[in-house]
Amino acid sequence: MGRERTPHIGLFGRRNNGKSSIINRLANQDIAIVSDYAGTTTDPVKKSFEITGFGPVILIDTAGIDDEGELGQKRIKKTINAIKLVDLAILVVTDNTWGDEERYLAKKFQEQDTPFIVVHNKTDIVSLTQEFAETCKSEGSSRVLAYNCHNGDTEGIILAIRHAIPESAYTTPSLVGDIIQYGDIVLLITPIDIEAPEGRLILPQIQAIRDILDNDAICIVLKEREVDVFLKKTGIKPALAITDSQIFLKADASIPKDIPLTSFSILLAHFKGDFENYLQGTPKIDRLKDGDRILMLESCSHHVACDDIGRVKIPRWIATYTGRQLEFDVVAGLDKIERPMDDYALIIQCGGCMITRKQLFNRLGPAKAGNVAITNYGMAIAYVQGIYNRAIKPFVNGPDETSYDYL
Repeated sequence: MGRERTPHIGLFGRRNNGKSSIINRLANQDIAIVSDYAGTTTDPVKKSFEITGFGPVILIDTAGIDDEGELGQKRIKKTINAIKLVDLAILVVTDNTWGDEERYLAKKFQEQDTPFIVVHNKTDIVSLTQEFAETCKSEGSSRVLAYNCHNGDTEGIILAIRHAIPESAYTTPSLVGDIIQYGDIVLLITPIDIEAPEGRLILPQIQAIRDILDNDAICIVLKEREVDVFLKKTGIKPALAITDSQIFLKADASIPKDIPLTSFSILLAHFKGDFENYLQGTPKIDRLKDGDRILMLESCSHHVACDDIGRVKIPRWIATYTGRQLEFDVVAGLDKIERPMDDYALIIQCGGCMITRKQLFNRLGPAKAGNVAITNYGMAIAYVQGIYNRAIKPFVNGPDETSYDYL
């Protein structure tokens, strides 16, 4: 299971409450630096490992919410940003203390729709009281448990994680399971160009291959130049064809109209993106005006090629299609979006293959709250190239429900 499908669990709390010690106990190894000196953890620290009795997770150790000084304030900002990354938060407290810091964190968890549990640490010094446990529950904690790092028993924490973490964080839905059947032949059109990683395929292509095999179907992988010859020589009629969005026009011309065709990016949009809002947002490309600003959201950091899909090709295609003078901003990874969301007329999100569904939805949350139109790379490309209806048809119930007249 890759990181993009692995539950993310973050530990939050004040300095020196024992967050790092708990991570080390859960992992049964020294992952985080432990010290009696408050503020040992600075930037959030991520570690992938297997929790016995639960499964693979990514634990995130964060700086104390009560850090001090100018540098401390920057650390606190990173701690708050880490909330957007996690599926479950563990709030570590001591001394039956629930103050402004804990209330602030609980509020942030709830704003991000992130469930949290409270671990009262260092119970060898101060025991957890029933009154304090009730306070934590009234503030939104799903569970409150006492813990002592010195005895090393993490069973209670693991049990609490099992009960509190959303099922969507650790269940793996299927990319294509709802649109193919047993024994179907699926054609994957995978160009090998300047953006293809040396000696391997990109992650969405790998995920699609595995998912097709998991659904007991047949996967055929070939480059775009071989499609016409393959179909002619073999006489095979695939049940579905999936292409890289960059060669949509070539694939549309090569694949007979009675064969469903979509792209890896649209597949991901349906799998983990905000697909319904993408469907509503994509046609708003037609409403763009001179001077409108568009935000390109890349969810990974990568080497930028001279003809990069998100930074060069999509802006060029949209500008050509609309005939408008547009401004484009690009934000990579999960970096902060500096401009207010209402500065943008449209937000175009990549497939999001490197991040979790929760992270992607959190990324787009402010745009949705501000009624800013959102779409995805593949859907935007299909729209401006005139094959949008065909590209989304495998995922919509009927031809008239999401049919748009354009071009």
